Amino acid sequence: MWEDLEVTVEKSPEAARKAKPAPDTLGFGKYFTDHMFMMVWNKELGWHDIKIKPYQQFTLDPAAMVFHYGQAIFEGMKAYREEDGQMFLFRPKDNFERMNRSAARLCMPRFPVDKMAQWLKAFVYLERDWVPTAPGSSLYIRPTMIGVTPALGVKPAAEYYFYIIASPVGAYYAEGFNPTRIYVSDEQARAAKGGVGNVKVSGNYAASLYTEEVAKKAGYTQVLWLDACEHRFCEEVGTSNIFFVVGDELITPPLDGTILPGITRDSVIKLAESWGVQVKQRQISIDEVFAASKNGQLQEAFATGTAAVISPVGELAFKDDVYPINNGKVGELAQRLYNELQAIQHGRAADPFKWVVRVG
Repeated sequence: MWEDLEVTVEKSPEAARKAKPAPDTLGFGKYFTDHMFMMVWNKELGWHDIKIKPYQQFTLDPAAMVFHYGQAIFEGMKAYREEDGQMFLFRPKDNFERMNRSAARLCMPRFPVDKMAQWLKAFVYLERDWVPTAPGSSLYIRPTMIGVTPALGVKPAAEYYFYIIASPVGAYYAEGFNPTRIYVSDEQARAAKGGVGNVKVSGNYAASLYTEEVAKKAGYTQVLWLDACEHRFCEEVGTSNIFFVVGDELITPPLDGTILPGITRDSVIKLAESWGVQVKQRQISIDEVFAASKNGQLQEAFATGTAAVISPVGELAFKDDVYPINNGKVGELAQRLYNELQAIQHGRAADPFKWVVRVG
């Protein structure tokens, strides 16, 4: 049945299209393109009413189940454009497969990954004038699925909206590709084993806001979350996975059910291993990190994610103590990974892992 699904395209009238923002004003998530992708699911018809149409609001009943029971998942991916007009997507099928895993965890319908990848290419091609070319910029793409059945009572919704919106963006952090200052929390927890920490559920981010506000008021960019049971082991940094270079090893926490399996995380591991770097996916306690900082073994740390790609960490703060990393400078490995990933994503470097998908 999925093979028969097709998308219709309704273009926004030229007179209704938005002015493009200046490259130096992009920020992150402030502007949205002229069109959106949308489709609907219910038990009778499955996925249907599949359209690329003008960007617009949609109306939800106050009883829509997403408001009450939190059936909401999303993904984040990017499109890149070179000055010659060529455009590329980075591992879109991996994002859609992860979204299907999120859907299964929240009792939401899955969708056809191959078809969705085709429709995404059509959507990005239509919005090609919105894909920026300035260094470090891209078109951020946000697929989202929500339960919209108007009903009260804890159970899966019977109807869902799936939609994709897109936003031209610059650097995710105000610091750009410069070391960030990270606040370590042992009071709140991001996720516990058996929960939904390993899927991209909207509620995970709502639960993180309180501690992130605490960190920001203290002058820090993000929160390094520790495990929910003992508050000892490093897990994630806000919206990103975390890596530490200790001695001659690159260490990142394992995927044990509480950590999102990041697409960029996986890309970093594969790239680093291909360069001969010793990569260890293992538990690393915050005490081990602090000890390595004190004895000089902690050479660098960085976070990885679609939004920021690579975000070097220059300082960790815990209670009244501050632990500098690499004298607050960008590390050699973080810089190399950032340069190589950017080159692959923009189609300027060899792609041995076949991650890049050309658009148009």
